[in-house]
Amino acid sequence: MDAEAQVRILSRGTEEILPEGALLERLRACERERRPLRVKQGFDPTAPDIHLGHAVGLRKLREFQELGHQVVLIVGDYTGRVGDPSGLSKTRPQLSAAELEANATTYLEQFFRVLEREPKPPRLPVEIHHNGDWFAAMRFADVIELTSHYTVARMLERDDFAKRYAAQQPISIHELLYPLMQGYDSVAIRADLELGATEQKFNLLVGRVLQELHGQPQQLILTLPVLPGLDGVKRMSKSLGNYIGLTDPPGEMFGKVMSLPDSALEIFWRLTTDADDAELTRVRSDLADSNVNPMTIKKRLGARLVRMYHGEAAATQAEKDFETQFSRREAPESLPTWSPEKSGELGIKDLLVGSGLAKSGSEAWRAVDQGAVSVDGAKILDRQHRQPVGSPFVLRMGRKMVRVVPASGEGGGAGRKA
Repeated sequence: MDAEAQVRILSRGTEEILPEGALLERLRACERERRPLRVKQGFDPTAPDIHLGHAVGLRKLREFQELGHQVVLIVGDYTGRVGDPSGLSKTRPQLSAAELEANATTYLEQFFRVLEREPKPPRLPVEIHHNGDWFAAMRFADVIELTSHYTVARMLERDDFAKRYAAQQPISIHELLYPLMQGYDSVAIRADLELGATEQKFNLLVGRVLQELHGQPQQLILTLPVLPGLDGVKRMSKSLGNYIGLTDPPGEMFGKVMSLPDSALEIFWRLTTDADDAELTRVRSDLADSNVNPMTIKKRLGARLVRMYHGEAAATQAEKDFETQFSRREAPESLPTWSPEKSGELGIKDLLVGSGLAKSGSEAWRAVDQGAVSVDGAKILDRQHRQPVGSPFVLRMGRKMVRVVPASGEGGGAGRKA
């Protein structure tokens, strides 16, 4: 595909491509040199799951891959020890090397839910590096050399650092290293282009400075919108717990989509799905039409995402289960079961914790107080409620449900959690 056509595809859905006009020039240069662009993005394994916010960048990388360019993924086993300060109002908690390595293993599996693992030529396989490959080999003199290229004043120009400094919130020295570390990743792999969310723009620019100092052509910068989380306001984040994971079970993924506010539907359709321009236009039209119930648009979105990551059959079942569970107030066919070890009667707290619906007694009490607990559709508002467990019943807390059966009844042996 010629350079102009590639720019049209790659520019779709982006916030900025800097310097202006440089992508077309770089693509033309690659044509002349008969080589692909080296397109970089880094991911810090600070939690086990990759979520839909990460997939925004991965889907753009897939476009580069389909156009024959070299995608380079950086697993930040060393930057992850610092934690990206972009968009944060406080220092991230530090993880151990063992935790980061365990998370990195799951990342490598999940990357290929979006990218092609073994593409057919002329598409290229993904190149993967851990940035510990170069940072672990650095001497302290190398670190001094790296930090000499930026001043503290320049680092404090960052919006997030500036806000924390003005609010007298602590900024740790190791956080100031993060942009330099991300920038040096670009030097190490000789990136032609780096992409990231808009909040990472400062880090991406540092990469250009360091490449120039090392005698390399400066990378181009492509920024993408930030996907909001389940509240439709704060960015989707592992640390905030407001995310939809790529490996979430189909029913959970569908249910999380159904919890989105209507105001977030347009951006989710635009950033997380494979909908083309014509379909996105129809979605916007439906959202603006007072005769169209936003719930139907939300169900289409939920089914689309489950289909993308779990397949057609899973999408059909997830929607069916949702209709059964929430619209008809019945338990879905695929509802998990749990058998308590004790017979007779059990308190509602013990039921919720024992079945795994609540993580703790305090969470169970809060759910009862908020009217989020029911037995066979009847709300339980009394903390002292005791439930006979001699026959099966459906226990619900919020969106989660489990069928409670006697140990000798259907659904499995004693003490088996859903």
